[in-house]
Amino acid sequence: MELTISDDFSLPKIAGSGQCFRIRRFDDGTYRFITEGNILYIRECAPRRFEADCTPEEWDAVWVPYFDLGRSYAAIRSSIPARDAYMRRAAEAGQGIRILRQSPWETLVAFIISQRKSIPAIQGAVELLAERYGEVVTTRRETVRVFPHPEQMADADAEALAACKLGYRTPYVLDAVGRTGSGALDLTAIASCGDAELLERLKTVNGVGNKIANCVALFAYGRTALAPVDTWIGKVIRSEYGGENPFPAYGGAAGIMQQYIFYYALTHKRELYNDGGTAT
Repeated sequence: MELTISDDFSLPKIAGSGQCFRIRRFDDGTYRFITEGNILYIRECAPRRFEADCTPEEWDAVWVPYFDLGRSYAAIRSSIPARDAYMRRAAEAGQGIRILRQSPWETLVAFIISQRKSIPAIQGAVELLAERYGEVVTTRRETVRVFPHPEQMADADAEALAACKLGYRTPYVLDAVGRTGSGALDLTAIASCGDAELLERLKTVNGVGNKIANCVALFAYGRTALAPVDTWIGKVIRSEYGGENPFPAYGGAAGIMQQYIFYYALTHKRELYNDGGTAT
């Protein structure tokens, strides 16, 4: 199907924003997105015009919420006050990014893995989990494995998970599998929790602290009032904002602003940081 997206929407910036680890770009400019077993191939064929390999019904039911297309990001960018020059610069650089509404389970596991790993290393580990435990789906373009559900990983042991390059995060992922499998953590039910309670429920998983819980809440539950603070964001807060966190002032758009700054950090590494570091 062909469609027009009039609001901010950039496939390369979404793919490069560090919030999702299984996006693939093909040589013809098509991007692949996977969520909960749904697979989308989408390509920009003209400015604001896109070709999407799905039905209109699937687009409306799955991909409109996935890309948060019910919200005007252009309006959010225009609301940044002139006095916050750094945020305006970051938002201009990140124009086209959207907060993706991803699978809570996949997002939880991916961000557990993300601790002290570069984005390519996270992508590699997530792909290995899919290859070992995920269901095979054949599309017109490729054969791909979707990310496994917790029950598909129920028999996983430490040795098998370690082979997926999880390192010291192996017991954390095992704990997440056990808690979700036993019902101790119901990732669907906690969607009705307020922000504070949602974070606390997520932090019952070993290895999940404030940063990971905030990432899962933002990228899987759409809690855009939450803004994860990692090492890079912390440096920006110290160097550009005198140590005062700027995100709470943006209310329900705080997480979107965080993503603009995170993307700006990813694309301006040499300019912003002299000591390198990982993406997360």
